[in-house]
Amino acid sequence: MNIGLFSGSFNPIHIGHLALANYLCEYEGLDEVWFMVSPHNPLKSEEQLMDDEFRLELVKLAIEGYSKFRASDFEFRLPRPSYTVNTLDELRRSYPEYTFHLIIGSDNWALFPRWYESERILAENRILVYPRPGYPVDAASLPENVKLTSSPVFEISSTFIREALNAGKNICYFLHPAVYARLKEHAAYLGG
Repeated sequence: MNIGLFSGSFNPIHIGHLALANYLCEYEGLDEVWFMVSPHNPLKSEEQLMDDEFRLELVKLAIEGYSKFRASDFEFRLPRPSYTVNTLDELRRSYPEYTFHLIIGSDNWALFPRWYESERILAENRILVYPRPGYPVDAASLPENVKLTSSPVFEISSTFIREALNAGKNICYFLHPAVYARLKEHAAYLGG
């Protein structure tokens, strides 16, 4: 079974994340996409993150009803800060029957050489790169195990979502309805 690993802060999860993962399942040969909620990205400051369990709850609300999506707290049990290479090693040990495909944006692909043990990640794993605005990728220059997807470009960010919510904007169409309702219920995440 081909599993796409969509690791991220999901701070919060939004329709861009969901639409991309849906596309990858339906058009890029993935049987499932696992939303790997990261407790702490080494490239981001920890104080910007909503509570780990709350972000996981929002992911579960967002993916309910689509059988090809899974919410995962796998990285919650790994040492922090969370490094992708460690997550991939542990996943292969825990699920040897699956073929994992790391899903990253072209913005992260541009930074990939800065990732911890990036050369080993590249040597040992399959990687799906999705397009992000302002970060073109030459598909012909990619290693054999790295594929540039043909997915649509989504120009939505979690930072935009948080700023809009904090400003009191009604951005209900940028979030799954259950996620939007939960965020509105939880005023601490709306700056109030």
